[in-house]
Amino acid sequence: MTDIQNIEVSPMEHPLAGQVIALTSGGTGGHMFPAVALARALVRRGAHVLFFTDARASRYTEGVEGVETIILPAGGIAGKGLKGRLTGALRLGLGTMKARALLKKSRPAAVIGFGGYASIPATLSAKWLGIPFAIHEQNAVLGRANRMVAGAAHRIATSFPTVKLVAPNDAAKVIWTGNPIRHEVAALASTEYDAPTSEGPVRLLITGGSQGARVLSEILPAALVALPRDLRNRLIVTQQAREEDLEAVRKTYEGSGIDVTLASFIDDIPERLRDCHLVIARSGASTVAELTAAGRPALLVPLPSAIDDHQRFNAQQVEEAGGAWLMSQDRFTIEILSERLTKLLQNPAALTRAAKAAKATGRPNAAERLADMVLDLLGLNPAGSPDNDNMTKKDPQKV
Repeated sequence: MTDIQNIEVSPMEHPLAGQVIALTSGGTGGHMFPAVALARALVRRGAHVLFFTDARASRYTEGVEGVETIILPAGGIAGKGLKGRLTGALRLGLGTMKARALLKKSRPAAVIGFGGYASIPATLSAKWLGIPFAIHEQNAVLGRANRMVAGAAHRIATSFPTVKLVAPNDAAKVIWTGNPIRHEVAALASTEYDAPTSEGPVRLLITGGSQGARVLSEILPAALVALPRDLRNRLIVTQQAREEDLEAVRKTYEGSGIDVTLASFIDDIPERLRDCHLVIARSGASTVAELTAAGRPALLVPLPSAIDDHQRFNAQQVEEAGGAWLMSQDRFTIEILSERLTKLLQNPAALTRAAKAAKATGRPNAAERLADMVLDLLGLNPAGSPDNDNMTKKDPQKV
């Protein structure tokens, strides 16, 4: 399989040569990773990228060739007291004034927003200045910042085939591009899932996302220790846990016969993902995008406090496609989990079906699809939209 994230495109051979494209995103990794992936894809196609974001995000764009980072004042306004909302609104106002002045001066061909409150100044300014703009939504629920500008956007790119809270009038603008992922994981799309055998090892990958998922550290080890001895002795577990939880997790596994590797950060996720038989994880947008691109079955435990309950809807879409099993946190108990894993890990056919279904919903080349969408937005793509069959015409309120 060609490494789609590293395709070299001569700027002189592409219609984006010399064009300025503005990207804008909030400062969290979930917003920034796909935005930076698109920035790289656009630069490969000859564009110069202006990247509007807040102070938190400068580290994400450091050293990215062809990308000029512009820091805007920005602040959230949801879930805060009156003083916090007023301060956030003031910073957004100042950021919008700065973004409008800079966009008016640079006059980019298009603006692409990736959500987060820091994206609002540039996308609103694009609307007011008449600059074509699109937004990309990472989750299965349209985020609050994106909802503020979706009505005026020319395209709404999504990571999932169906996205909740997209207004019915905006459904025709929706295109399913997928969520850009790192190229090491995208390369796994060319690998086949190798189900566990009746007597061979069973490899589990347990990750908790950026928030650590303490519940996985508290419940999972005990549930695995409670598995039947013959199954337990075949387990090879790689588990991420918070630094402060590592010692307690280690003690739970002691004497169980389980081969376990514990770390607060797993730096070889692509390799672990390639070899694992089942992933147990939260259902953040990036996690789901990587699982489906790689085609690996998963038990997904949505974060209950996620804004708009978006992690539940993320997991639900993959479960409905047959690529994962959703397990709500209120049912994530030692007894229920142990019983479920006993049945699941002894059913290689079910794991294989889920792996195939997950891969069928994946978009390993999402960054290139997004870049094609930019071309289409500018009328520069003779083939039209990235994939006509990806245009979402369903009722976007359904999940």
